Amino acid sequence: MHTKKLERQPVILVTNDDGVSAKGLQCLIEMVKPFGKVIAVAPKEGHSGMSHAITIKHPLRIRKHEQDDGVELYSVNGTPVDCVKLAMSQVLKSPPDLIVSGINHGSNSSVSIFYSGTMAAVIEGCLYGIPSIGFSLLDYMPDADFTAVVEHGKPIVEAVLARGLSKGTCLNVNFPAIPSAQIKGIKVVRQNMGTWREEFEKRTDPRGYDYFWLTGYYHNEEPNATDTDEYALNSGFISVVPISIDLTNYKEMDALENELSKKQTVRNEEKIR
Repeated sequence: MHTKKLERQPVILVTNDDGVSAKGLQCLIEMVKPFGKVIAVAPKEGHSGMSHAITIKHPLRIRKHEQDDGVELYSVNGTPVDCVKLAMSQVLKSPPDLIVSGINHGSNSSVSIFYSGTMAAVIEGCLYGIPSIGFSLLDYMPDADFTAVVEHGKPIVEAVLARGLSKGTCLNVNFPAIPSAQIKGIKVVRQNMGTWREEFEKRTDPRGYDYFWLTGYYHNEEPNATDTDEYALNSGFISVVPISIDLTNYKEMDALENELSKKQTVRNEEKIR
């Protein structure tokens, strides 16, 4: 368990994937300011859907922005993961006590976590051993109302600062797009099983060249389950999913080892013949 008894003001690193100018980032900064010293390092532009991408083909640059509220704000011409790496290496004098990412304009529930730049930054923080939380709102509009997230997200931040998180664990927190007063509570749930069914719309540009625009829809593979993030969100609850960075399927290990052992035995017997 990662826990800290602090005799100083906690340091909180804030980042996102919608860019340094996103409303969600500013709302997240306001949400965590009461808990400590805030240092925000975010992409210069939006990088939604970048997952855990890092920049290796061009130089990275950090720009410090003027702030009048005690918050240190920087932008990086890279991905959310680049922002965390540069913050840890170049901006912060010591590791932060907490990393928060978001507030994402749009859902990161279920398998969306694999595509999410918001959650990639959280997972990167987890790899550094820092308690990390991703916040997302199921509203993709640039001027989305984040009131419910700011109000109901504070207890989650407070709990993680006080309790910490187990090694290798971070949190994926999603909010339904409903007024704050209609939030029914918080549910700690598991990730819903589902897939994105991609469709590519074929279009033609003014010069006669074809191009493709990604569309599609989410297919819920367990619509009757009542212990998942999708169910919680559809029922008016905040979903909190503890995410492990260890992707090993331990249940599969013995069965796979036995099968491979049988195959190897057969091959050895054939060689003897």
